[in-house]
Amino acid sequence: MSRTEVKICGISTPEALRVAAEAGADLVGFVFFPASPRAVSPAQAGAISASLEGGPKRVGLFVDPKDELIEAVLKTTALDILQLHGGETPGRVAEIRRIFGRPVMKAIGIATEADLAQIDDFATVADRLLLDAKPPPQATRPGGNAEAFEWRLARLKAIPLPWLLAGGLTPANVAEAIAVSGAPGVDVSSGVEASRGLKDAGLIRAFVQAVRQM
Repeated sequence: MSRTEVKICGISTPEALRVAAEAGADLVGFVFFPASPRAVSPAQAGAISASLEGGPKRVGLFVDPKDELIEAVLKTTALDILQLHGGETPGRVAEIRRIFGRPVMKAIGIATEADLAQIDDFATVADRLLLDAKPPPQATRPGGNAEAFEWRLARLKAIPLPWLLAGGLTPANVAEAIAVSGAPGVDVSSGVEASRGLKDAGLIRAFVQAVRQM
């Protein structure tokens, strides 16, 4: 069985990046969406990323971004993957992938089995997928809301790309989530925070350890 990928999203300090790397995370995410409590500017992300040579792959999370924002981020931060977490169409995903020459991970909101149909829409234009819980009606953010969907739904659809499971994951439930969903990778943000937007070193280590002990 291949190694389960771990992504720690919402990195906003050099310390959080260092801890994620030392814990063995495979990917770290920088959020470029102002409504998020984890949002960083292009300059901040660049400084944080530069504080650690090597380590996890860097992922930039964007929500319906204009090209200018992605360009500004790439001038400061050597991103390995562009994560699109808004209402981007398959055509827009393909366009961003072509313009910027980076692998693209498209987030898909899941609440019911019917939502799995989106997988086919993006399978030919994205390099990776992220299955996240659909945000509640009152939410101001498309992700990072500590909400989970029924993990068993992920087994009802063949997913032809590498993918990550997200939404409501914590050190306490991630092993069960992987077992139920069959996910080859997991993405956590609020589940490893001491308070909103503030990553907790102990929780990051516990999360990665819970995955690796499976």
